[in-house]
Amino acid sequence: MTTTTTGPHVTGPPLPSGGGREVVIQLDDVHKTYVMGEQQVHALAGVDLSIYRGQFVAIMGPSGSGKSTMLNVLGCLDRPTLGRYDLAGDDVSMLSDEQLSDIRLRRIGFIFQSFNLIAQLTVRENIEMPLYYLGLDPHESIGRARELAEMVGLADRLEHRPSELSGGQQQRVAIARSLANDPQILLADEPTGNLDSATGEQIMALLDRLNAEGRTIIMVTHEADIAAHAHTQVHMRDGLVDRIEGVGR
Repeated sequence: MTTTTTGPHVTGPPLPSGGGREVVIQLDDVHKTYVMGEQQVHALAGVDLSIYRGQFVAIMGPSGSGKSTMLNVLGCLDRPTLGRYDLAGDDVSMLSDEQLSDIRLRRIGFIFQSFNLIAQLTVRENIEMPLYYLGLDPHESIGRARELAEMVGLADRLEHRPSELSGGQQQRVAIARSLANDPQILLADEPTGNLDSATGEQIMALLDRLNAEGRTIIMVTHEADIAAHAHTQVHMRDGLVDRIEGVGR
């Protein structure tokens, strides 16, 4: 089923016949305003959006459309100025910084365009970082890091540092690290932006596999061929959802 929805107040694609999918993310009239000197910048101007568990969603739009701000709000890196953000049944709109940090640590995985690896640490130590903050036993952390490195095809690079890896390998480490806390939601900000097209397709194949295993993936991209991997494409303009295209899942 393919849908295209226009207008400022839209939600995700309709439930298929016999639906009943679980809404994992719900944005209701979400605004985000930044004060820059005497000016106010309305990065989000009243977004309504539903994302269902297991969806693969691509957020697209021109520069300044609000897509990066949307991802920051979804990842609890920033909080709405107005409106409600419901994450798996919890209203996170007004939580404290400490509570938001705990949600980021335990429930969301992040994949960045620039990889954001720590240069002084090995592949294993980079993957283990979230587990350190979770207080996991060191022996368990090492085992988990090895398991994830094997999953992304880097079992033989555990003791290498980022500078010894290709861009695609570094992004694989970043994906492994994002999975360390076993999150059900992955947020990816231009995950192939620093990669050549062939390597980018390899990374997307990995994300496809993670989505097929049941993880919800929300990805910002400006590349149509990368967005085509997603089941749903959310197009933004002027801080609003302009239209939604794709197949409900």
